[in-house]
Amino acid sequence: MNVAIKDSVAAEFAQVDDVIVELLQSDVEMVENIGHYIVKAGGKRMRPLLVLLSAKALGGIEDAHIRFAAVVEFIHTATLLHDDVVDLSTLRRGMPTANAEFGNAPSVLVGDFIYTRAFQLMVGLGNMPLLAHMAETTNTIAAGEVMQLVHAGDPDTQAEQYQEIIRRKTAALFAAACHGAALLHNTSTAKADALHDYGMHLGIAFQLADDLLDYAGDPSETGKNVGDDLAEGKITLPLLHAMKVGDERDQRLVADTLRNKDGSAFADIMAVVQRTGGIKATREAALQHQNQAMAALETLGQNEATVALSEMAARAVDRRG
Repeated sequence: MNVAIKDSVAAEFAQVDDVIVELLQSDVEMVENIGHYIVKAGGKRMRPLLVLLSAKALGGIEDAHIRFAAVVEFIHTATLLHDDVVDLSTLRRGMPTANAEFGNAPSVLVGDFIYTRAFQLMVGLGNMPLLAHMAETTNTIAAGEVMQLVHAGDPDTQAEQYQEIIRRKTAALFAAACHGAALLHNTSTAKADALHDYGMHLGIAFQLADDLLDYAGDPSETGKNVGDDLAEGKITLPLLHAMKVGDERDQRLVADTLRNKDGSAFADIMAVVQRTGGIKATREAALQHQNQAMAALETLGQNEATVALSEMAARAVDRRG
């Protein structure tokens, strides 16, 4: 994430990192080892940044927003720990995944620890609407993960099912980060809904762009192996488009590759995706959601924070990692 976007909340952003480190402390050594390994791996911290910028857009950042930003990052981190185990991933953000470094069982259990730590922190905020909102969001994310698992390797997956998966699995937490900041501010329903819509469309645009990177990304910049999604049998929009407009031979190749989770067929699948316009179609879909995210901000008016949020959306699609 570009430094300029963070500038207006730089001090609070640093405080979020301090809270994250503080709350990873445990008398169980493995928890601290894996927790600090994840912190060291870094990441964009997009979701905490959304909390801070949303709060500032509504008038100001309070201590509760800083702690809520840590909650959102904890929930995201826990999902990554579990995802990497389910997907048998070995590389994330250019580093070995926690499961590759420490093993599957420790990763799952520390993921559970981080989930529960997030809810401990939320209870401490004493805001029941926020707690209810995040409980619902976390359940939605988990359901999205299960949906993705069920549809892995299934070439009969429909576009509507894929859209529901990414809405739940990825976009829901983006939306919750923005909407949660509004709940803590006790702002108007119109502004809270606008922030929710912004986050939802941003999250969908971000995931669609992420799907593109699996075909067109540079591993040195994305921090993950090209073709991982294909090897895991994950349905993505480039593949759905190829199945829709490709000829019978193209459809058979994509279907067989998905069923067999055959990463070795990546070059052939890439050729099909390019020939059928899958890259272009996915980018156009991402840009539509990007534009919807930016339009949602109009309800909030223009200030330093909404300008930064708009810039986040503007950079969501054409990125390298």
